[in-house]
Amino acid sequence: MSPRHVTAAVLVAVVWGVNFVVIHVGLASTPPLLLAALRFVLVAAACAWFVPRPDLSAPRLVALGLTLYVGQFGLLFTAMDLGLSPGLAAVVLQCQAVFTVLLAAVVLGERPSRPQVLGVAVASTGLVLIGVDRFRSAEVGAASPAVAFLLALAAGLSWACGNLVARASGATQGFGLVVWGSVVAAPVLLVAAAVQTGPSHLAAAVAGIDGPGVLALAYLTVLATVFGFGTWSMLMGRYPASLVAPFTMLVPPVGLVTAWLALGERVPALSLAGSVLVVGGLLVPQAGPLRDRVARRRAGAAVATG
Repeated sequence: MSPRHVTAAVLVAVVWGVNFVVIHVGLASTPPLLLAALRFVLVAAACAWFVPRPDLSAPRLVALGLTLYVGQFGLLFTAMDLGLSPGLAAVVLQCQAVFTVLLAAVVLGERPSRPQVLGVAVASTGLVLIGVDRFRSAEVGAASPAVAFLLALAAGLSWACGNLVARASGATQGFGLVVWGSVVAAPVLLVAAAVQTGPSHLAAAVAGIDGPGVLALAYLTVLATVFGFGTWSMLMGRYPASLVAPFTMLVPPVGLVTAWLALGERVPALSLAGSVLVVGGLLVPQAGPLRDRVARRRAGAAVATG
């Protein structure tokens, strides 16, 4: 990858890591499902006019919209609204990698490699530690930390299901999938938001979004979605996924650090240990390809100087 594109990949990962604190800010004045709905309404309204519809059947496009956007973000935003902290949300959502490997083995018959199996085991151990900490912190009669954790796991599972739909569809038009997935997600989330707030209160909820909430929505729409996914799709189109995908490993650490700097979030020791294991588990499958790339570069340098 060129230095310019490496910088772009790092910048996208930072934008997505900071995104969790931004969601926290937006939720202060906006109901969770309404915040998710408005994000995709704005993306669809701004981009669907000039971004071609992906070459997918309508049922598969709907399935992608429901899993990758309605399920993932509706559940994630609700989990954070119930009290899951931004830093932990950034980590727990990465359970999608674990679910993707497991579902691919069961549904698609893909046999995971040994590094993938080890990575799943390590990351799953980390998720168990975070879950134990969340359930332990739930006071009697107030199970929000536990429920929020389970909803975040469900968000990761929904993301993983979307990954499988995309893989089975052979979908390659990354940004087109984002835009037209937003077209599917927007009305569904609007209906869900109306149910959550009450149809008669939906307009009042929109009017009640304050200045920070508007800025958070702008960040979610312009930076996290249009810039983030647009740039990511460009990189995935230019380079092998094995080169680009590892940059997403920066998202959980950036999320944790941003939450600490911006909100003073202090992750309990057990959850912090679990977070380290989750990130470590995500890195394990990348160790082999990284070692191979380093070896190839050294071999090339030796030939060039020989």
